[in-house]
Amino acid sequence: MITELGHFALILALGVAIVQMIVPLIGAWKGWAGWMAVAAPAASLQFAFIAASFAALTWAFVTDDFSLHLVWANSHTLQPMLYKFSGVWGNHEGSMLLWVLIVALFGAMAAWFGGGLPPSLKARVLSVQAAIGVAFLGFIIFTSNPFLRIAFPPFDGQDLNPLLQDPGLAFHPPFLYLGYVGLSMAFSFAVAALIEGKVDAAWARWVRPWTLAAWVFLTIGIGLGSWWAYYELGWGGFWFWDPVENASFMPWLFAAALLHSAIVVEKREALKSWTILLAILAFGFSLIGTFLVRSGIITSVHAFATDPTRGVYILMILAVFTGGALTLFAARAQAMEAKGVFGVVSRESALVLNNILLAVSAFVVFIGTVWPLVAEMLFDRKLSVGAPFFEAAFTPFMVVLSVVLPIGAMLPWKRARIGRVVKPLLPALVLAVLVALLAWTLQTSKTMLGPVGFLLGTWLVSGALVDLLSRTGRGPLGGRVSRLRRLPRADWGKFTAHTGFGVTVAGIAGLMAWQTEDIRVAQIGETFEVSGYAVTLTDVTREQGPNYVTTFGHMDVHKDGELVASLSPEKRVYPVQAMPTTEAAIANGFWRDIYLVIGDPQTGGGWAVRTFIKPFANWIWGGTIIMALGGLLSLSDRRYRVAAGAARAQLEPKGVPAE
Repeated sequence: MITELGHFALILALGVAIVQMIVPLIGAWKGWAGWMAVAAPAASLQFAFIAASFAALTWAFVTDDFSLHLVWANSHTLQPMLYKFSGVWGNHEGSMLLWVLIVALFGAMAAWFGGGLPPSLKARVLSVQAAIGVAFLGFIIFTSNPFLRIAFPPFDGQDLNPLLQDPGLAFHPPFLYLGYVGLSMAFSFAVAALIEGKVDAAWARWVRPWTLAAWVFLTIGIGLGSWWAYYELGWGGFWFWDPVENASFMPWLFAAALLHSAIVVEKREALKSWTILLAILAFGFSLIGTFLVRSGIITSVHAFATDPTRGVYILMILAVFTGGALTLFAARAQAMEAKGVFGVVSRESALVLNNILLAVSAFVVFIGTVWPLVAEMLFDRKLSVGAPFFEAAFTPFMVVLSVVLPIGAMLPWKRARIGRVVKPLLPALVLAVLVALLAWTLQTSKTMLGPVGFLLGTWLVSGALVDLLSRTGRGPLGGRVSRLRRLPRADWGKFTAHTGFGVTVAGIAGLMAWQTEDIRVAQIGETFEVSGYAVTLTDVTREQGPNYVTTFGHMDVHKDGELVASLSPEKRVYPVQAMPTTEAAIANGFWRDIYLVIGDPQTGGGWAVRTFIKPFANWIWGGTIIMALGGLLSLSDRRYRVAAGAARAQLEPKGVPAE
């Protein structure tokens, strides 16, 4: 009964979304306040219905209702409770229900907290957001119904994909979806502004918090996915340039560009067209990511294997929303005339360069991702584009971005003198060069990757610190420290995010330049040396887990005769799906990780053992956390909360749109 109610609630949500899509849009066009007012309660009601539907599906998973096809295909009675919850979105149908729930949530939040928006703009934003909801609700109901019943229910299920039975993967999709769908709000604001024919500083202040929240969620989601790939798959890497990884990385790059571009619109009323275009592209690439994951045209360890019919539906959604928005963008180009004039050397120019680097790098990733598909369709050739291409094509853009970021952050608006800006950054540059020379001196292999990465990372961190201190003015140190504490949170957020970026750059360079790998067959009791560490396989045992059988390799690691760590990597087998997984054992450290993997028993005796020594591995995820924290600090700035309210004086009479 609960399942049927959930299905019915989903259908009601579609009906409400259709009303929310049409009525407020007509009201804004005609200037009818009553019709525009329908948007807010409709957004709340749509969210309530979808939340009820999602709760019904969750209840079916928690109670092992195997009469539901989705539960039977993705759960099992022995499955731990955490993975019964994550099983709700660990499949195509359930994840799409989560997607549309978050679409409705963001629309409802815009209704709840958008009191400072002009009525016509608010009505149009909620109408566009409802249109996205209508498209995906229709997709779920007609092609991906999560509430299909089984006529003769089995006694047990087929279990969740073992690769998804992990805490990192349990929370990774919700954060990614919050980021993807958060960009739908920026898209809705952009399309609403195009319909209205008005893009100004107030619009930029309203759109920035939504974009910043989406960027923070995407940062966390990408970080969780990278961390999971690092310790779960047993290959020891943090990024594979897998199409599904790229699908989340491309919107992240566009969101970062959009954040910086919106600053120019807010402060100088320039780059209006570019900012609108970035808002469209950011969400458009979120839809492209959805298509890549769910169309069945790619193979990935974390793609949903679905039939191509669903992919065609998503491709139609992509064409309608992105194509329609770009057409509207072309038609309204004259309404986005820039007012601010700026020189070649100015903060505006630096932010333009920032935008170009981020956007072009995103397109490079896109080309590398889809080129094998294009080659197969057009030229009947099977090609593989792997890490070497992406690293060679993508890295130069990030190097240039890292070089110019501290300088651009300190340039004044409108026009600047480069010498005056660079002078206070000279100590940061000297420190970065000294750190690079130290890294070159201490390394055993003569590679430039590590020293250059540490030069850039130190330059970013120290440059961000100089920028922060420059905001305290001149005078005695005590007075400057006092002013430092009183700086707006947005300034602290900028410093923190740029610092996190620098830490991540240094971590990636250090790991890629100096990691050590050893693969061998080890006998029980045998000791072998890897990069100064003595590793001993002391024992191998088999144990029964909740819904799997595991093989533990018990290993001791010594350095200079002292015990550093006792680790137990696992090789699990899930009997229901007859699928093995690898659980690496990692001794985390500030300077390095010791990473051990146990493999299969060998014919001649012994066990396959893989050992990595990974310098600065945790700096990668530490930097990701710091970047996300910087975004949260900026989001908590009081100016974000009052920006929309400050624009109340600009409200249009009776919500009549400005043409």
